[in-house]
Amino acid sequence: MYGFWKPRVLGAWRVPASGPVILAVNHAHNIDGPMLMGTAPRPVHFLIKKEAFVGPLGSFLEGIGQLKVDRHSADRAAIGNALGVLEQGGVLGIFPEGTRGDGDFASLRAGLAYFAVRSGAPIVPVAVLGSTERRGRLIKALPPLRGRVDVVFGDAFDAGDGSGRRTRKALDEATVRIQDRLTAHLENARRLTGR
Repeated sequence: MYGFWKPRVLGAWRVPASGPVILAVNHAHNIDGPMLMGTAPRPVHFLIKKEAFVGPLGSFLEGIGQLKVDRHSADRAAIGNALGVLEQGGVLGIFPEGTRGDGDFASLRAGLAYFAVRSGAPIVPVAVLGSTERRGRLIKALPPLRGRVDVVFGDAFDAGDGSGRRTRKALDEATVRIQDRLTAHLENARRLTGR
């Protein structure tokens, strides 16, 4: 990432140095995940749509520990693999909106709340800003080469309410709390970076 763009990483010290943690990342461009993987202070295992695991790219993604997920069904294998990353004290990266969009955390899927409540792992909000501002001259689908992309880490927080409940109502309440925290972080990151 540092060879092609000029990432500015802010708040990486907020990621706990050890133990399980979930990075909740906005997703507006294809480079957001790789940008986070290349700038995070710890190795990150992302849940990535199974359609990306084809040919040499699929082998590469598996080789660097990324997790294949079927977004169109309850993929029990992917859920187990993601929980396994957290049980082993690793870092799980999740795009809480489930797919690329405006990157504003406007509509969250329940997966993030489920992993956070089930594992007890804290969530660190991450805003990747600048990946969609301008198009590159050589490759239109990418940001301009040597362009600045900001990666802003927020304060870790617990999604649960402290009761240990894992009911549908508890997950729905956790999703609302998570969305509030992620939205506030994104607004703060925009103010901080001027984007």
